Amino acid sequence: MNSLTLLNPSVWNAETVASVNSRLESASAGHIADWAVATFGRDLIVAASMQDTILPHLFGTRLSGVDVLFLETGYHFPETIATRAEAKRLLPITIVDALPLQTVAEQDAQYGKDLFARDPGLCCQLRKVEPLGRALQGRAAWVTGLRRADGPTRANAPVLDWDAKHGLVKINPIVTWSDEQVEAYQAQHDLPRNPLVAQGYPSIGCKPCTRAVAPGEDARAGRWSGTEKTECGLHT
Repeated sequence: MNSLTLLNPSVWNAETVASVNSRLESASAGHIADWAVATFGRDLIVAASMQDTILPHLFGTRLSGVDVLFLETGYHFPETIATRAEAKRLLPITIVDALPLQTVAEQDAQYGKDLFARDPGLCCQLRKVEPLGRALQGRAAWVTGLRRADGPTRANAPVLDWDAKHGLVKINPIVTWSDEQVEAYQAQHDLPRNPLVAQGYPSIGCKPCTRAVAPGEDARAGRWSGTEKTECGLHT
C-alpha cells in the first residue's frame, strides 16, 4: 500500500477517489484500513450498526480510541444495544452516539404514533439520515460495512467512493467479503457479536422494521418487510 499517495484530505474529490479506488479494489481489508488510518487519521469515523464488531476491531487495533459512530434511533433491539456495550468494554474505541433531534415521544407527538408503520422513509430520514449528516460534519472520511453480498442494491459498491451528499470520502473495506469471511474474522478474533444473527436475522435494523428471514430468502428480506422500501437512505 506504500505505492499509494497519501493525499491531503482537502484535495479529495470524485476523480481522485475513482483513481485510488482502482488500486484498492484488490487490496485486503487490513491493507485498506492501514491506508485509511495513514491517510485520514482521526479525521475519519467508523460507522457500526452493531450487527457485528468487525469494523470497530479492524480500526480500533490500528488507531486506538478511534471514533465509532452508532445511530441511536431509539428503536433498536436490546441485543443490539448490548452488543454496543460489549464493543465499548472490550475494544479500544470511542463510541459516538448520533441522536435524532427528537426523542421517540417527541416524534410521536408531532407526526403521530408509530411513524415507521405509516411512512418508514420519513422515519428513517429523521432518525438515521439526518443524524448521520450532523455526525459527519467536519470529517474527511467515513468507514462503512457495506458488502456486495448483502443484496442487489449493493452489488456494485466500490471499495472507495466519493460521498457527494456529505462532501467526504466513503471507505468500504470489507465490501468484497462473503458471509464466510465475516464469520471467519469474528471467530479468529473472538469478537462480540449480535446474537440475533444466529436467530435468523442476517440484516439487523430497528426492531419495528426488522424480522427474521426464512431459509433461502434474501438476506435483507427482513427489512421493511411488506413494503417497497429496501434501503434506509444512508447509502443513497
